[in-house]
Amino acid sequence: MNLAITVRRASPADVATLGRLGALLVKTHHDFDPLRFIPATPQTERGYGSFLGTQLDDEDIVVLVAERDGEVIGYTYAGMEGFDYMSLRGPAGVLYDIVVDPRHRGQGVGRQLLDATLRALETKGAPRVVLSTAEQNEPAQRLFAGVGFRRTMIEMTRELGGEDANRDRGSE
Repeated sequence: MNLAITVRRASPADVATLGRLGALLVKTHHDFDPLRFIPATPQTERGYGSFLGTQLDDEDIVVLVAERDGEVIGYTYAGMEGFDYMSLRGPAGVLYDIVVDPRHRGQGVGRQLLDATLRALETKGAPRVVLSTAEQNEPAQRLFAGVGFRRTMIEMTRELGGEDANRDRGSE
């Protein structure tokens, strides 16, 4: 098997695979914390792929795929955003998704996708790139730290109402 990886712009022919990998991303996050993250449904693959397909021609969006031996094994989805007062942030590139098929992890695929995405965002004029990662996703955090990302925000979640909200409160 040829171990060479090619990173390229995603095309409409990739939409089904983008959907499958996007659904994997949704499932992985839901497995990390089912109260915080939505579950994958039977429609997630089609819906996620369809959504990413609508992004392919947007000049402010970057959708890249990693391909090995003609098989798409990972993708990134990123975009350019202006000022975001809710995030207290100026213009930036935002990495929304990065996912590699589990059979191909630990082989540098994620790093190649990330490097190519950072270059594409820089070419579009991004002065910085921001991203969010699940608290439990330590391999992703190591990847991001390894290319110079630093922690700047911590998201915290609290459920309201019902038993889930009260289980950790003690006897207040």
